[in-house]
Amino acid sequence: MTHVDLSARVQTVERGDNERFYDLIARFGEITGTPVLINTSFNVRGEPIVCTPEDAFRCFMRTEMDVLVVGDFMLLKTEQTAEADSGDIDEIFPMD
Repeated sequence: MTHVDLSARVQTVERGDNERFYDLIARFGEITGTPVLINTSFNVRGEPIVCTPEDAFRCFMRTEMDVLVVGDFMLLKTEQTAEADSGDIDEIFPMD
């Protein structure tokens, strides 16, 4: 993933830095053959950065994300109720 100007900020993690995150990346690599995750700001253009679990859930439900992981909890979009969706993100925060 790159920025609009095609730049990127590649970050690495060693097991001693964050064992849990390192193990997640390693396991993802075992499953997919690609031990790389994209780490990006959690927000939609025009919307403030997600700061709370409630913000995260709201953003998750209004976008095309399939899965949301917060701490030890994993939510699949397909398992959420329609009532949990609170609007189309494009109508609330139009793209610039």
